[in-house]
Amino acid sequence: MNALFLQAGSAQYMNLLFFGLIFVVFYFFLIRPQAKKQKEQAKFVDGMQKGDEVVTSSGIIGRINKLEDDIVTLEVGSKIYIRVVKSAISKELTESVMKNAANRSSAGVSNNSES
Repeated sequence: MNALFLQAGSAQYMNLLFFGLIFVVFYFFLIRPQAKKQKEQAKFVDGMQKGDEVVTSSGIIGRINKLEDDIVTLEVGSKIYIRVVKSAISKELTESVMKNAANRSSAGVSNNSES
């Protein structure tokens, strides 16, 4: 009878250990990287300055004209301004677009399509 209780107890500990291991895996592969990205995004948004060229999460490229508390005014064309919330500016898209633009300019590729 005593051996039966020991087997049941060890099976419960194995289940607990298994769920603990799953939590650790989720933390290191999902939760921690996402928290790191959010921290980098917040640092990027706090470091924005007038004149920086940025990309919104919807893909609009513009130059920062005015910074307010939670609102950024972007110049998207000659004398064309839009207002967006700071959280709509994407660090990943901005870095990606600027990197591609730098690669194109160093390779001598023009942005204008000539027919």
